[in-house]
Amino acid sequence: MKEIKLFENVLPQEAEMIRTRVFVEEQGFHDEFDETDRNSLHAVLFIDGKPAGTARMFTENGGSSYHIGRMAVLKEYRKTGLGSDIMNALCKKAKELGAEKCELSAQCRAEGFYKTLGFTAHGNTYPDEGCPHIHMEKKL
Repeated sequence: MKEIKLFENVLPQEAEMIRTRVFVEEQGFHDEFDETDRNSLHAVLFIDGKPAGTARMFTENGGSSYHIGRMAVLKEYRKTGLGSDIMNALCKKAKELGAEKCELSAQCRAEGFYKTLGFTAHGNTYPDEGCPHIHMEKKL
């Protein structure tokens, strides 16, 4: 059974575990956790009670747009649609909260994935911990 749970202003240990495995161990990032985690809505997707994927969402401008970030799915669950499920759930929640758009900073290698969800790239690529990223937005 698939279930997405939302956690407000607290980083759940399941999200921390997923992000550590994906971003720190697999991809070699170092600055994975920050103060924004305390002011974010965290989504954790569970499969049969086991954590499989996560992302966070926050606003910095009063709610007209929400930034989605730290989207990660454990290796054994990739290519199964779970990332889309997480993104769609967070965009739906942002719309319910009155947002006009969602935005994100995508790793360039994931740009195609986000395009399939209706996001469009804006601006030039830029490095984040040595990994090329691109700003993307989706109107809700």
